[in-house]
Amino acid sequence: MDDAANDQTVNMGRLRWHCRRGLLELDLVLQRVIDRGLLEELSEQQRAELFELLHYDDITLLAIVSGRAECEEPRLKGMVDLLRSV
Repeated sequence: MDDAANDQTVNMGRLRWHCRRGLLELDLVLQRVIDRGLLEELSEQQRAELFELLHYDDITLLAIVSGRAECEEPRLKGMVDLLRSV
């Protein structure tokens, strides 16, 4: 895991950059998060959780967000639920 996720100070620009993905389906979900202003509403802890999720490869992350797979980290469930809801 990246040190930025550990120290709870995830830079917004860096987070937006990591939201850009190679899979269109995943891009659409993450773009909705950005367009709806949800990034700005997240707490530092939630930003760190999202940043950690964004380190998954595209196929795995899409499976998690679409509900075809469960995230191995139970503490990220809230962020997964948020992504599934957009």
